[in-house]
Order: sequence, then C-alpha cells, then structure tokens
Amino acid sequence: MQIPPETRPALWGAAGGAIALAIIGFTWGGWVTSGTAAKMASSQADTAVVRVLAPICVQKFQQQPDAAANLTAFKAVSSYQQAAFVTKGGWATLAGSDKPYDGTARACADMLDKLPQ
Repeated sequence: MQIPPETRPALWGAAGGAIALAIIGFTWGGWVTSGTAAKMASSQADTAVVRVLAPICVQKFQQQPDAAANLTAFKAVSSYQQAAFVTKGGWATLAGSDKPYDGTARACADMLDKLPQ
C-alpha cells in the first residue's frame, strides 16, 4: 500500500503530538503509572490507620491509674525518645498484636506532648 506524500506531515505531526501529550501529561498533568498510584494509595492508607490508632493510644495512656505520673515521666524524656517511651509502655500496641503499627507510637507521642500536665 502506497501512502500519499501529502499525508506524511500529518502522520509526523500526530506522532509528535502524541509524544508531547505524554510528556506534558506525566510532568505537569498529574498522570502517574499504576506502580506510583499503588504506592500513593498505600501511603494514604497507612496515614489513615495511624490517624485512627493514635487517639486510641492516648486514651489507653490516660486510662492508666498512674497516668499523671506517666505523663510527667513522658514529658521529662527527650522528644527523640518519647515514641520509644510510648512503645515500651505498651500504649501504642493494640490487643491481639505484639508490636505497634508503624508510626502509631510517634503520632501518639506527638499528641501526648500537647497535653497539659
């Protein structure tokens, strides 16, 4: 099959337009690959889980009989060690699991740090 010579510029223009569209779409248009979308969804799910679990951790902390003394001890610890303090106390670990969900202890520590003594 013979392609008429006057259609070649149109075909080259269509190919160039498709390439330009893909470049613009992925750089400025917000397009992502399925792998990137899966990573973004996983990250958002992790954030949502921590956002739900952190207040439960704070509530467990406050329901302890020695909560006031624990809060004083917690505030005496450096901010870098507060998440470890919460983990060691077991407040970030939910029933049925042997360790806290990633990020829960840090989020709980941040919320506890804002509590008045």
